[in-house]
Amino acid sequence: MATTTFPLLLPRIVCAAFFACLPGLVAGIRKDIGLAAPIMCRSTVQGRHLISDDNGYVCSSLSIDPWSRCCPTTGSRFSCQGCKLDLQCCDSYEYCVSCCLNPSRTKETDVLKLKVARPVTSGTYRNVFDFCMGRCHHSSASVVHENAYASDFHHCFLLQQNSSGSADSGSGPRLDGINISIGRRGESCSSVCRAKGQSCVPSRLSVLNKCEILQKYMRCKSGCFSSLGPDQPAQVVDEAPSNLNPGACLYMQMDERLTCDGSHQHTRRLCPCA
Repeated sequence: MATTTFPLLLPRIVCAAFFACLPGLVAGIRKDIGLAAPIMCRSTVQGRHLISDDNGYVCSSLSIDPWSRCCPTTGSRFSCQGCKLDLQCCDSYEYCVSCCLNPSRTKETDVLKLKVARPVTSGTYRNVFDFCMGRCHHSSASVVHENAYASDFHHCFLLQQNSSGSADSGSGPRLDGINISIGRRGESCSSVCRAKGQSCVPSRLSVLNKCEILQKYMRCKSGCFSSLGPDQPAQVVDEAPSNLNPGACLYMQMDERLTCDGSHQHTRRLCPCA
């Protein structure tokens, strides 16, 4: 009797042992399974042929990954191809963004303090990529007025001068005795001051040639940007053509080129008279 019962019980014992081990096997298998977090990139959309992603790579629109929107990492990261690093300006939008993203050139701590436009009405940049995209695009303000750019290197990522909106404590004493006046459309500072029975003071133009000063006396509702022109510092009038950034304030990067006699039909100058 005993010998016939054991064979019958053997399958049950094996089956019970198998299922007793099954949760451990399943747990072991599930522990080893894991899906890597998908890598997604933000990318520029302006160019027809080139694209820059937020990792600092530039690629053709055909080679970008259609799902992740990332460029291949085989190329040069933070490339400054076609850029003049002394001016921080490039001849293409995508390479301007790529070059700008280099942490050694653009500090995140500085960017996060910057206002996107007028300090009173606008927020700060959320990240370096937003800053680089906006700065390289908006540098179209660097024109010699009308429809002509000052040079082929008109995509610039230079941080706006004093664009945080904080006061420059050193400007007060330098403006003692100066009557700061806003000219009419198309009027030079020489003419503005002369109408007040005063003279334009060329040595004080550099004190006014700062975003914080422009934003103090003018609306600057479209932002504050570097430009090249004999009429700076100035604000573009609202009625100006759209390519001139109506409402934007303009400052000159090179103080030595500032002059009292400059004027332009689409700007109003900020003038130091005495």
